[in-house]
Amino acid sequence: MPSLRTRVLRILAVLAALTVVSCAAALATVDRWFFTLSNPGDFDASTTPPAPDYERWDATAWAALPELDDGADRAHPDHPGIDQASAEAAVFYLHPTTWLGSSWNGPVDDPMVVEGTERGGTLIQASVFNACCAVYAPRYRQAHGHAFVRPNAPGYAALEVAFTDVRAAFEAFEARIGDRPFILAGHSQGAALGTRLLREVIAEGPARDRLVAAYLIGAPMAAEDTGLPACETAAQTGCVVGWNARGPDYEVGGFEFEGDREDTMARRLCVNPLSWSTAPGAVPAESHAGALFLDTPAPAPKPAFCDAECRAGALVITQMGDLERDVPSRVLLWLMGPENYHPVEYQLFYLDLRRNAAKRVAAKLATMHDAPEATP
Repeated sequence: MPSLRTRVLRILAVLAALTVVSCAAALATVDRWFFTLSNPGDFDASTTPPAPDYERWDATAWAALPELDDGADRAHPDHPGIDQASAEAAVFYLHPTTWLGSSWNGPVDDPMVVEGTERGGTLIQASVFNACCAVYAPRYRQAHGHAFVRPNAPGYAALEVAFTDVRAAFEAFEARIGDRPFILAGHSQGAALGTRLLREVIAEGPARDRLVAAYLIGAPMAAEDTGLPACETAAQTGCVVGWNARGPDYEVGGFEFEGDREDTMARRLCVNPLSWSTAPGAVPAESHAGALFLDTPAPAPKPAFCDAECRAGALVITQMGDLERDVPSRVLLWLMGPENYHPVEYQLFYLDLRRNAAKRVAAKLATMHDAPEATP
């Protein structure tokens, strides 16, 4: 008969094995239980936060404005921004999801939302455009992430609230910039809302003539969803750029947008930021202008950091340098799933985006300056 010590060790071994299996199962299904636990439940309009007043033109309603000192003003010394007060073009930027609370729509004045929007939106994404444009970034009552990955009637109601804000902010933006050309930009939830704004408002109205381009990155968008063509050259205007960055061995997980599953991924728009075309074929890292992570202690441009190829609707990256992420950022990447580069889709191609936006603005301004004046 085994000794007492041996029996105890066997029991502990079994318990340890069970713990490992349980943890592995929990990690493998983290997407399911995370969204089950975070489901806000029924939609109650009476608990929806008040709408921002975009006519106030201050930090209560705007995360970035030309006259504010905000994250969108940050620039690396080697790649300085312009004086936004005299910019000939503007950008309307919609930030990604930064609300992690328990209600369907996030308040714009929540301190964690304000900080998250600065760090995860205006600093690392909207700042791309300060080399060409005056940057406007509205705060909006963003929808809970559940509305995108587990859509239902309450989630659709939350998205309507968010889009109501986006549309109101765009109307205020349009009135303020006048006849200047503009860029529409967004990421993730911001790109999804921007796609609807492009389709329902911009593509069908007079603003279309002044649109430089739309950079709607990290959303399950097809070109036909926007009402405008995909960009096929680096200087084309009036077109749409979009991509979803993944690794070659990425497997679709539960943190994707609903409808962004294996059977529909191929329809997504992919404009390669190393060629500015939807054409297939790998573009080597030597063509990469550079990644830039402004949320790191010592941001430095990283040229030739990665390659890129549009493949079956995804922007596939097969080689990449060190992502240089802090612990919370690495946890986020882990939660998204192996080789899902959604959280860093702007930063990976930061300098490519920066140069391209300036190039398209210059092309648009040239056509507007050369246009004949209307007959009185």
